[in-house]
Amino acid sequence: MIVEQLSLVDFRNYAVADVALAPGANVFVGRNGQGKTNLAEAIGFFAMLGSHRVSQDAPMVRDGADAAIVRMRLAYGERRVQLEAQLNRTGSNKARVNGSPVKTAELPRYAQVVLFAPEDLQIVRSDPSARRRFADQLLIQRAPRMAGVLADYDRVLKQRNALLKSARARGIRGDALSTLEVWDDKLVQLGTEVIRARLALADDLTAPLTDAYAAIAGADHRPELEWMLSIGGSDPEDDADAAPRGENPAGGAQDAGIRPARAGREEVQAQFRAALGAKRASELDRGITLVGPHRDDLVLRVRGLPVKGYASHGESWSVALALRLASAELLRAQSQLGDPVLILDDVFAELDADRRARLAALVEGYEQVVVTAAVEDDVPSALRARTVRVVAGAIVTEGRDA
Repeated sequence: MIVEQLSLVDFRNYAVADVALAPGANVFVGRNGQGKTNLAEAIGFFAMLGSHRVSQDAPMVRDGADAAIVRMRLAYGERRVQLEAQLNRTGSNKARVNGSPVKTAELPRYAQVVLFAPEDLQIVRSDPSARRRFADQLLIQRAPRMAGVLADYDRVLKQRNALLKSARARGIRGDALSTLEVWDDKLVQLGTEVIRARLALADDLTAPLTDAYAAIAGADHRPELEWMLSIGGSDPEDDADAAPRGENPAGGAQDAGIRPARAGREEVQAQFRAALGAKRASELDRGITLVGPHRDDLVLRVRGLPVKGYASHGESWSVALALRLASAELLRAQSQLGDPVLILDDVFAELDADRRARLAALVEGYEQVVVTAAVEDDVPSALRARTVRVVAGAIVTEGRDA
C-alpha cells in the first residue's frame, strides 16, 4: 500500500497543504514545531481513527476553524482509493471513500498504517490504559469490525457504571438492583469478544516481537507479553506496578486464569460472570465496574522481569519499537492490501548509531516508509530517497537526494 497524495485543510497548523509521496522512503524534515509530525499524524488517523499524541480530535482542528479536512489517495498496485475525513471540533466526524459517505469506522479497512513515535515509550512505562490502547488500535487494523465492538463495550460500561453510581447514592444493595443483570449480560457478551481478540493478538505477536527485539537490540533478552486479566482475579488498575511472573504486588499468587490456546468463548464468559458475582458488593460500594477488559493489562517482560520498573532506558526503547515492528509484520503477513505504511516519527534522534543502522535495515524493505526528523543527518542514508522540507505549516521544498 502506498500513500500517493496527502491534502490538509485547517489541520493543526496547516491552513492548506498538499504533499506528494513516493514509494520507498520519504523523509519530512523541519525544526521542532514546524508541522512535520502533523503530516504523520494525518496519515495515521485513517488507520487508528485518532491521534497518537492526543486522545481527543478537537486539538487536530486548526485554531479558529470548526472542522479539519484530511484527504489521502492510496494506491494498491493499479487500484486507487481516495479517503476523506472531516474532523469536527464538536459533534461526530464524517468520512468518505471515493466521494461516497461511509461510517468513520470503515476507514481502517482501506488504510493500514503503523506509526512509531517517542510517545510510544509510554506503552511500556505508563499505566495499563496505554497498553490497552496500543492493543485495541492494532485489533481494529486487523479486524475493522472490532471498532464497533469496542465502542459498544464502552457504551455498555458507561451505562452500567451510571447504574452502580445511582444505586450507591440511593443506598440500594444486592437483589434490589435487578436491572443490573441486564447490563451484566451485555457486558459479558461484548467483553468476552474483546478479551478473546486480545489474547489471540498477544499470541500472534509473540514470534514477531522476539525477532524484532533481537534485531533492534542486538541481543536476546527473551521479550514476552501476556495479558493480566481482571476476570482471573487480578486488578491491574489498582496495582501500582506489574509484578514479576507468578507474583502480585501483595506477594500472593497471580493467576490470570486463561491462556490463548484455551480461550474458548464459554470458558471466558463463565469466568467473567463468576468474577462479576464475586465483585458485586465492592462494585456497589465504589460505584464502578471492577471487572472486564477495561481493567486488564498487557504485561511486557524482558529477561523474565517486567519492562515497567525494571528495564533500562535502552531496553524500554527496544521493546516499544519492537512492538510496532511486530505489529507491522503481523499486518504485512495477513493483509491483502500490501505492506502497511510504516511511519517513524522523530525516532532516529533517540537512538544510538547501532540501533539506527539496525532499524534502517529492518524497515527499508517495506513498500513505503515515512520518516520525520529535525536533523536530516540523523536519518540513515538508506532512508533518504525522497526529502520533503517543512517550515511553519508549509511545504517549502521537495527533492530527491542524489
